[in-house]
Amino acid sequence: MAPTSIKSVLISESVDPRCRAILEENGILVTEKQNMKKEELIAEIGLYDGLVVRSATKVTADIISAAHNLKIIGRAGTGVDNVDVNAATHKGIIVMNTPSGNTISAAELTCALLMSLSRNVPQAVMSMKEGNWDRKKFMGSELYGKVLGIVGLGRIGKEVATRMQAFGMKTVGYDPITPLEVSATWGVEQMSLEQLWPLCDYITVHTPLMPSTVGLLNDNTFAKCKKGVKVVNCARGGIIDEAALLRALESGQCGGAGLDVFNEEPPKNRSLVDHPNVICCPHLGASTKEAQARCGEDIAQQIVDMVKGKNLVGAVNAQVLAGTFSQESHLLIKLGESLGALLQSCSADKKPLSRVQITTQGETASLTCFVLGNYILVVGKLCSLLCLITWRQHKIGFSPEFVELVAGGCSYRVSGSVQGGAPVLLELNGSVFRQPIALCGNLLFFRASGGPQLLSSMAGVLAANGVEIQSFSAPTAHPEDPWHCVGVSSLLPDLSVLKPSVKDAAQLQI
Repeated sequence: MAPTSIKSVLISESVDPRCRAILEENGILVTEKQNMKKEELIAEIGLYDGLVVRSATKVTADIISAAHNLKIIGRAGTGVDNVDVNAATHKGIIVMNTPSGNTISAAELTCALLMSLSRNVPQAVMSMKEGNWDRKKFMGSELYGKVLGIVGLGRIGKEVATRMQAFGMKTVGYDPITPLEVSATWGVEQMSLEQLWPLCDYITVHTPLMPSTVGLLNDNTFAKCKKGVKVVNCARGGIIDEAALLRALESGQCGGAGLDVFNEEPPKNRSLVDHPNVICCPHLGASTKEAQARCGEDIAQQIVDMVKGKNLVGAVNAQVLAGTFSQESHLLIKLGESLGALLQSCSADKKPLSRVQITTQGETASLTCFVLGNYILVVGKLCSLLCLITWRQHKIGFSPEFVELVAGGCSYRVSGSVQGGAPVLLELNGSVFRQPIALCGNLLFFRASGGPQLLSSMAGVLAANGVEIQSFSAPTAHPEDPWHCVGVSSLLPDLSVLKPSVKDAAQLQI
C-alpha cells in the first residue's frame, strides 16, 4: 500500500490523550477543538488532512464539501452513522472506525440492563432513597432458564451471549452475516426473526442503524412476542420504534425496556424516559475509561499505519481504498471485483453463499488482500449473500500474482491472475481453461458435455436470440459437464433459452 500524506489532524471531541500522543509521535500536527458549532467546523475543516470524531460531531455533506484537503475521517468508536459516508466517498475521503474498541463496555452495559430489568434494581434504589421499603412492589424474576433473543451476532452480540449464558439463560439469535455453525460454537442457536420473536423472554438488539433495521421492533413485531417480553437497546436509537414501544409498555405486551440510545439525543419527548417500566441511560455504551482509551489509541494507530503504508484497518467505504494503492495493485483490485461479480452471477438463483475464502499468491496480492476482500464483497455485489469471509496468503513463490475465491453453500471456485496488464480467469469450478479468459466485455458461461456439435449448437441458439459469438474458450481437461465460456455481442435477455442444451449457465458484463 502506498503511503498517504497526513500532516495535520483536527480532533473535534474529547478523545483519550493517547490519540493525540500517538499522532504527534509520528510527526502529525494535532489540533483539539471541542464543541465546535457546524459553522465553525465548516470554516476550519479546509485546514486539515484528517478529522477525528466520536458521536457528537455530525460530519454532514456540507462540512465534507468544505474539506478541501481532507483525506480521512476517523471515528473513535463503532459505526459511522454520524458521518455522511456517501459524500465522503464521492470526494475520495476514507472513512474508518474502531469496530472493536467499545465491544466489552457495550456488552457489559447490555448485561447490566438485562439484570436490572429482571430485578427492578433502579426503581428499588429510587424508592429506598425516597424513604420507602417496598419489598412486594419490586418483585422480580430470575434470568435462569429464560430465553434471550440476540438480534445481531457481531462482536457485541457474541460477548452478551457468553456472559448471559453464565446466568443459565438460553440464547437464540438472528444475523444475516454470521454463519449458523459459527454462532453455534458460542452457544447461540440461530433462526429467522419470525421464529425468534415468540420464543423470547428478553430481546436485545446489536445491529447497525440502516434502512433494513429502522423500526425492527414495531407494533407488528411486539404483537408476535410473548406478553411481557422485555427489550434492551444499547446499539442505535431507531432500531426499536419508540412510539410502538410506548404502546406495548402501556398495554403490558412489553414488560420493560432498557434503553441507552434514543431517536433524538437527548430526547425531548420524555414519554419513554418517564415510564415506570423503562430503565434508561444517556448513551453510556462506550463510556468507560477502558473503551475510550482503546478507541482513542486504535483510531490514532490506524491513521498512522495508513500514513506509513503499513495497513488499512477499519475503513468502511471500500470504493475509495483503491486510491491508496499502486497501479499494479489497481489491476489486482479490478481482478477481485471481476471474480466477485462472476461468483455473484453464478450463484444468483441458488442457495445463498455461506462463506467465501480468498487465497492470494504473490507479494502485491498479499499486501492488497484486505482491499481485495472489500472489492470482492462490495463491488462484486456479494454483500447480501455473504456470511463469512476468510483470507489465506500463499508464501511459496511470489510470482505470478494470483487470486482464488472459494464460495461455500453453492460450492463455487474461481481463480484468476493479471496477465498482459489485464485481469484474466484461469479456472471455474474445476474447469481449467486452455487460454486465460480476459475478464472484460460480455461473457456467457455454461456447463455442458463437450462434443463436436457443442459450439455449433450454442451458436444456433444464440443467433436465434440475436446474439453473436465473438470468442470461445474450452477447458483443457474434460471433467463431467465442464464449464465453457463464450464472449458474446450482448447478454441474453433470458438464460432459460439455453436449458435444452446446458446444465447450468451464468452471464455478466465487465
